[in-house]
Amino acid sequence: MAAPDYIQDAGKDLARQATATYSAPLDTDTFTGRQFVAGQDPAQTAAYNLATQGVGSYQPYLQAAQTAAGQAATTVGGLGALTGPMTGAQQSAYMSPYQGQVIDETLRQYDLSRQGGQQDIRDAAVSSGNFGGGREGAMMGQYNADTLMNRAGIRANLLQQGLQNAQGRFDQNFLNQQKIAGLQAGLGQTQMGLSDFARTGMGADIQALGTLGGIQQGQQQALLSADQQGLQTKAYEPYGRLGQYSDMITGLSGGVASPQYQAPGAGNPWQSALGTALGLGGLYGKIFN
Repeated sequence: MAAPDYIQDAGKDLARQATATYSAPLDTDTFTGRQFVAGQDPAQTAAYNLATQGVGSYQPYLQAAQTAAGQAATTVGGLGALTGPMTGAQQSAYMSPYQGQVIDETLRQYDLSRQGGQQDIRDAAVSSGNFGGGREGAMMGQYNADTLMNRAGIRANLLQQGLQNAQGRFDQNFLNQQKIAGLQAGLGQTQMGLSDFARTGMGADIQALGTLGGIQQGQQQALLSADQQGLQTKAYEPYGRLGQYSDMITGLSGGVASPQYQAPGAGNPWQSALGTALGLGGLYGKIFN
């Protein structure tokens, strides 16, 4: 039994439309290509540049720390020479350079002070009529012996004071060198701390820039993906329309309708882009941390 005229006319119309639609090539360039890939956000670029510049940025601090540690080791190594009794050379080195002059002047002043006592002995001998006698000689001899003994005692005391002063300077130098070694070691530790702080702070900046840039890039990618999906849907719309037209004719003629045409599936562009952005943000967070 022949189909009704209106079914035959509709079939012919469907054939004409299908021939026209399927004979024209589908321009897929309108919804594919790099133009639908979001470029790197400026914040991401800044994060990348900062990360690149940060590679090896700790080296100056590390070198300074190594230098300070080496200086501290040298200083500590020299402390061995400052332990135990002073050597003769050390005594000379730590004794006042004016020690000899002080001793000489002190003894000269003492000698001058003792000359007056000799004159008193002579004057007494003259007044008692014993000038040049044995008594005067005995008194003068005792006086000169006392002078020599006292002079030697003064000299010994001055030398002892000089030695004590030298020992004090020697001991103080040991303490000073210990303190310098501690300061040098502390400087090395500070430099190491600055190195760690620089890396940690830089890592935090990179993470913040990378995460914010990733979110911005994700937003831009969502917009581009939405445009891409819109163009793709528009390009495939005639095929879907023909499929529905064909099913309608089949149904009117009593046949079984074919499966409905399904346009290419479209995901959620924002969710996809956001997942990528957050994933990149996590990677940024691991840099220098």
